[in-house]
Amino acid sequence: MESFGAIAQLGERNAGSVEVRGSIPLGSTKFKFKMNKSISLIGMAGAGKSTLGKKLAKYLKFNFIDSDLLIEAEQKKSLQEILAENGAQSFKDIEEKSLMSVKFNKTVLATGGSAIFSKSAMHYIGKQSTLIFIQVTYEDIVHRISDFSQRGFIKKPKQSIKEAFLERENIYKDYADFIVQNKSDIDHCFDRILEIVNQRL
Repeated sequence: MESFGAIAQLGERNAGSVEVRGSIPLGSTKFKFKMNKSISLIGMAGAGKSTLGKKLAKYLKFNFIDSDLLIEAEQKKSLQEILAENGAQSFKDIEEKSLMSVKFNKTVLATGGSAIFSKSAMHYIGKQSTLIFIQVTYEDIVHRISDFSQRGFIKKPKQSIKEAFLERENIYKDYADFIVQNKSDIDHCFDRILEIVNQRL
């Protein structure tokens, strides 16, 4: 990203990013929404997907689904318990099944950070919704999450958190229709998402 809070639109998945500059002032309450399509937020744990998703769903009068909470409700266990008891591959299978069960109808979906490891699930939610990558720096992520060991965080056995972050960053970008940086307060990031909703969808 070229500047703080920049928005990039990816004309098609896996395409090069193009900066988009909105003309609506930040903080404006005069957004007029033109879209009925569902929205899915992707990104690392700690990126703010759930907070933004709830706020966006309330504003749009859409349904809100947090896929991590959906998995925990279905399995009756925490994400970390599922990962510890079943292993990474079973965790991915459970997450894939849960994501592909989501019925999109004016829905805002906040996905788990590891959702991107299922091509089938990402293809499904990408067909059903617009994918927005909430991008946060590594430094901000580790500041927000001091202990990843209780977050149901999937990584290779000898992979560091930073290495896992960098690996995921590239995958998020590949899948995203839009990228929004979350480097300031949540309201600033929310306004950027509203610019996408109003001008691009």
